[in-house]
Amino acid sequence: MKKISLLLLVPVMPLIFLSCNNETKTADTNIGQSIPDSTAKKDSTVPTPPSIGDNSANSLDWPGTYKGTLPCADCEGIETTITIGIDSVYTLTTKYLGKKNSAEVAKTGTFTWNKEGGAIRLDGITNAPNQYQVAENMLVQLDMQGKKITGDIAALYQLIKQPMAEVAVRVEAVSLTDTYWKLTQMMGKAITGDESSKEVFMKINGKENRVNGNAGCNNFFGTYEINNNYRIRFSKMGSTMMACPKMTLERDFLQLLEKADSYIIKDYKLQLIRARMAPLAVFEGVPGK
Repeated sequence: MKKISLLLLVPVMPLIFLSCNNETKTADTNIGQSIPDSTAKKDSTVPTPPSIGDNSANSLDWPGTYKGTLPCADCEGIETTITIGIDSVYTLTTKYLGKKNSAEVAKTGTFTWNKEGGAIRLDGITNAPNQYQVAENMLVQLDMQGKKITGDIAALYQLIKQPMAEVAVRVEAVSLTDTYWKLTQMMGKAITGDESSKEVFMKINGKENRVNGNAGCNNFFGTYEINNNYRIRFSKMGSTMMACPKMTLERDFLQLLEKADSYIIKDYKLQLIRARMAPLAVFEGVPGK
């Protein structure tokens, strides 16, 4: 019986050694190789979601006037003043120092925030830097691609917010709603009393989302919608049907209202705009009416 047991065990032993050798070889081939990290690989391909927390637009006291002298390639510097307001309107004033006959140049327009709420773009400027990072009491000019300038010269691109005592601030006494808005300009042309039978005006009711007024002959009425980005839409417009000698202004004015998609209020004036182009119409707020 002992001999039989030995004979049965002998053929099995090489198989056991072979199995061990295979395991050793498999383990050896993994030495020096990194084990794939599936979680790390996946994380690197997943886009980082935009921050929904505090940003410059909603947490900083950013409206105001910023001043500084920015670098210039062929002059001593560009004396720069930028005023940005809560109504998304900017005023940019520049003067090239050290140049003969250099005059101060001013430009006014609207600005927009980037999706992160950390930088603004000055609309209407295409041949010069037009983006600025909004920091605490500071605007930092970005390069033409909207990237922050780094290195030893980075501090030269800062505009510092001016104290309120040094800034002439005019508090607006008018608002979009419940103000008598008298038409003074349409499509770049001043409006005179000779072009209509009556004064052209409108009032925007803040409680009922309705607009009404006179288009120069007939009373008109309709509805409107606005949002926090200074967007406005007039709709369901109608008017009385009285005939007057001069109707061209009235017809154009009523068509204009339905084209407008945004507005700006500045210096007691209301501008109706379409697609950030030149104002379609300009109104003056008349207190007490």
